[in-house]
Amino acid sequence: MSDVPTVGLADIEEARRVLAGVAINTPMEESRWLSALAGGPVSLKCENLQRTGSFKARGAYLRISRLSPEERAHGVVAASAGNHAQGVALAAQMLGIQATIFMPEGAPIPKEKATRGYGADVTFHGRYLEDALVEAKAFADRTGAVLIHPFDHVDIVAGQGTAGLEILEQAPDVQTVLVPTGGGGLLAGIAIAVKSLRPDVRVIGVQAEGAAAYPASLAQGAPVALESMTTMADGIAVGLPGQITFAAVRDHVDDIVTVSEDSLARAVLAVLERAKMLVEPAGAAAVAAVLDDPTRFETPAVAVLSGGNIDPLLLGKVIRHGMAAAGRFLNLHVCIPDLPGGLAQLLTDISEVGGNVLEVVHERISPTLHLDEVEVHLQLETRGEPHTQLLLARLHERGYRVVD
Repeated sequence: MSDVPTVGLADIEEARRVLAGVAINTPMEESRWLSALAGGPVSLKCENLQRTGSFKARGAYLRISRLSPEERAHGVVAASAGNHAQGVALAAQMLGIQATIFMPEGAPIPKEKATRGYGADVTFHGRYLEDALVEAKAFADRTGAVLIHPFDHVDIVAGQGTAGLEILEQAPDVQTVLVPTGGGGLLAGIAIAVKSLRPDVRVIGVQAEGAAAYPASLAQGAPVALESMTTMADGIAVGLPGQITFAAVRDHVDDIVTVSEDSLARAVLAVLERAKMLVEPAGAAAVAAVLDDPTRFETPAVAVLSGGNIDPLLLGKVIRHGMAAAGRFLNLHVCIPDLPGGLAQLLTDISEVGGNVLEVVHERISPTLHLDEVEVHLQLETRGEPHTQLLLARLHERGYRVVD
């Protein structure tokens, strides 16, 4: 891979000049609740507040702004689950260029609508981003449109790297930077910027367990495709690293860690509740890594919130999942005597220990029930795992048979 194009600090600094007045310098907020867990300062780099709701606008604008007049006349094409799509669509609109976007089936509706809102044509193709990318390449071959790759181009990496310059300016004493990672464009750009100026700072990529292509690729010494992916974090669901991003990650990144779906859901919920920030699961990956092992990363640390574009329906599911993962959302099947007042007594017993009943369903016919019993399916909200255990102990103490 010695002939792979590389990006340097000068490229990122020039990208920053081009992006002045286009991409905003996103805020950095110290997170007192994460700092308390980690035992030192932890700050959030809020790329969810970037134009189009993610960091993608940085690299997309830089790449498209450098097209020749002849290339611009043929338009641009991209493949994206949503965030890169919006970045390309906005950049093309600002530069007066036609954009065509291929999205995998099931891409979030708000991302599709926002992309169309920036004037791009949108077509769905395939199950994964890689399927959409194949079709985008075919479209480019047919029409002469310029393919704007979501991560594997020097201009994309340089554009994303401008976030790294901002991190060092906003947190000059930073020791660890954690970056959500899919194809690796943001991670590569930030790592090059940070390591060029502060080689002592550790840069950590964070991937979803169900879509973690980098660990195996780094172990093999070359990009290796995943056979399948399953994750709610569509923004980092990339099954094959690029040549440019792989080389940069290999040479400049200190470690790659993975986080579970439960951890992602907990992180989205925690950022919403504690930081009052709306982030998508991919955007919460760095926070998830801190929550999983708060003392693992040297502080001061910066966790990048890479995007905030989340479907409201998915947000509701993620919040419920996050509450369940945090021990705050409890499903119970409780067998009670089939007598008048039996249900009322059960609800009274739950309320006495502060359980909040969200839903109640009766079941009178079940092979697990005795003749004189009724099964009650309860959905409860609790204050966390200790409170859940207290509630369960009270139910057992009162003689209820808890099936699940």
